[in-house]
Amino acid sequence: MAEINAPATGSNKPGARRSKKLSTRVDLTPMVDLGFLLITFFIFTTTMSSPKVMKLAMPKDTDDGDLTPIGQSTALTVIPLDANRIFYYHGDLESALKENTYGVTSYSVTDGLGQIIRTKQAALDKTKAGKHEDLMVMIKPTPESNYQNVVNVLDEMLINDVKHYAVLDVTPQEKDVANTKSTSAL
Repeated sequence: MAEINAPATGSNKPGARRSKKLSTRVDLTPMVDLGFLLITFFIFTTTMSSPKVMKLAMPKDTDDGDLTPIGQSTALTVIPLDANRIFYYHGDLESALKENTYGVTSYSVTDGLGQIIRTKQAALDKTKAGKHEDLMVMIKPTPESNYQNVVNVLDEMLINDVKHYAVLDVTPQEKDVANTKSTSAL
């Protein structure tokens, strides 16, 4: 509790009215209670709104610097481009260009990236039941793509229950082919 004492003042003239000044007392207990309530509220809300971390497993590099080998039939490479376009190819780039197993798609629900992944999973299941879990998707964003494009591709991995995927650097050859084929597809 806090008290403020002010002395009573008045004039000493005869016949003058004297006003009686009382001491003022201010109780700060409610203000302290309010302060502690606000501190408790802010601590509680900051712990409740902590950011969530997305689990991302990257393939382990081998000693000679090459990545872990992947079967060509289970590989799908996705290259997000600008303007919400995606260049994709199955297996190796050279054989995909020879066999025409590449294309340009979007994030559309009906015929976009999700449909490409589901088609690849179905094709793997035709060879052997449960083989769709061996699908390995390599995500190689270009500098022209934005962060939202990469997040959309990662969302498709989660939606389509892709167990194995990695975010890798795009090679200059892949970037050139992706830009060439995507502009000719327009």
